[in-house]
Amino acid sequence: MSGAPGFYVFTSIAPNYLAKARVLASLVKRHSPQARFCVWVADFEPPAWAGQVPEFDEVMTLADLPLDNVSGWTFSHSLVELCTAIKGFALQDLLARQDCRAVFFFDPDVVLFSPLEELAVELQRGSVLLTPHLTEPDGSLEAVLDNECSALRHGVYNLGFLAVRNDVEGRRFADWWCSRLRDLCYDEIPRGLFTDQRWVDLAPAFFSSVVIVRDPGWNVATWNLTHRQVQGSLRDGFVVNGATPLRFFHFSGLDSGAQLAMLKKYGAEMPALFELRKWYLAECLRLEAAVPVADDWPLGRFGNGAPISQEHRVLYREREDLRAAFPEPYAAADVNASFFHWFEVNYRTVAAETDESSALLSLYRAELERIHRSRGWRLVQRASRLWRRLQAVAGF
Repeated sequence: MSGAPGFYVFTSIAPNYLAKARVLASLVKRHSPQARFCVWVADFEPPAWAGQVPEFDEVMTLADLPLDNVSGWTFSHSLVELCTAIKGFALQDLLARQDCRAVFFFDPDVVLFSPLEELAVELQRGSVLLTPHLTEPDGSLEAVLDNECSALRHGVYNLGFLAVRNDVEGRRFADWWCSRLRDLCYDEIPRGLFTDQRWVDLAPAFFSSVVIVRDPGWNVATWNLTHRQVQGSLRDGFVVNGATPLRFFHFSGLDSGAQLAMLKKYGAEMPALFELRKWYLAECLRLEAAVPVADDWPLGRFGNGAPISQEHRVLYREREDLRAAFPEPYAAADVNASFFHWFEVNYRTVAAETDESSALLSLYRAELERIHRSRGWRLVQRASRLWRRLQAVAGF
């Protein structure tokens, strides 16, 4: 599988992740200039910057997804859920192209140091490449809690990277994964779901051509620094554990501050990674200044500007009757035919009454306890008033 023609690389982003995606795309083009770089944006409208970014070969939007009701499906997902749910459709789209030989997915916060040809060598052994979060057991209880327990919650394999060969087994994997992400790409860890990632825990059992890459130079991140010593510099290059080239580094958790906290905890003796972080932040700032974007996600609000909560999204996706009644859930202009107004009248009011009922019931029980202790008639009268209020609010 030598030669970059026929290699497709894609990422999926929120609009404000443009700078990170540009850093990734520029590195892909530097190492494999003939590869085609595609970006899927979690929005219905093409972004204003779509024609201003020379590193991107294609910019796709939610309008390009092959779904009957894209609006309702989109509304059912948070931003993180949506950006990951897109990935299955994007993978199917690229594998359907005649000139496609292999597809590589990278999260936008990945920096690449190797040509795709080096990564594609592993695809000679199978059809799907996965990188585990961890390839060696941790030694301390603290590291087990930070790293191994996190992998048990979020998934054994990190889906900040995925490579799929365009063959029968690769397409079969893509079809299966896409179907799961279409219906169940949610951040619901108690249910065993974590967006696109937990599903792939099943992939090695379902598909015999899955290759698990244990090379320490792939997908280095703060969660595996206990066993991956990174040395070197931007000028001389980076190596892992003294010999293995660093092929790509993942800046997961950068915006939340988690990346820096974990880097200080497990990479304090690795100045190379602090140099790399400093360069990456500077590159992102430079590109943000070149093509500024708004931080506000348009699909985070109803048509009237009211914010959409996770409570809105979960209720809508769990109620088939609501999806049928309000196929355009973002619309909020018609008071009598919008999910927003239905929720305000039929759900938020009931929730508020339930909260008040619970509070009154607690007060009533407290008064009964005081009556039991003091036998005071005034307390009996006060308890009776509370009971009447509770009946009026709760309807019993």
